[in-house]
Amino acid sequence: MTRKWFLLPILLLTISLNACGQKKKDSVDETEMKPYQLLDIQENVSLVKLIANPEKYNGKRIQVIGYLHLEFEGNAIYLHEEDFKRRISANSFWVEFSSKLTKKRDLNKFNDKYVIIIGTFNVNEKGHMRMFGGTLDDIVRLDLWDIK
Repeated sequence: MTRKWFLLPILLLTISLNACGQKKKDSVDETEMKPYQLLDIQENVSLVKLIANPEKYNGKRIQVIGYLHLEFEGNAIYLHEEDFKRRISANSFWVEFSSKLTKKRDLNKFNDKYVIIIGTFNVNEKGHMRMFGGTLDDIVRLDLWDIK
């Protein structure tokens, strides 16, 4: 009987610590974090690798660099600007930005520019008219890729 009473406080402490940790995780705004703080990024993936082996990255959070074009029913990241201009959608992926990011960033500043993004890849969602190679969902990082 004494052992049961001894274990009760430990059990209650464990439950309360888990609950606090979950609240903290839910309240974290990933759009404010630096890329190195987003520890669940599986890897920095070239769009070439993503085009060649999309199934390998399905469900994983990845970071990619590419040419971003935004338009009604055509938001996508392309391997190259030329792929966009030539409408080679096989070399592109649909993009869906997190609501937190769209509230903080003017996406038009990134339109028709090379960018670096972090999002979760979904091979089964192909975007508008299923024209793209997959979707990068819940994008939490969007920065210009400027090499000046």
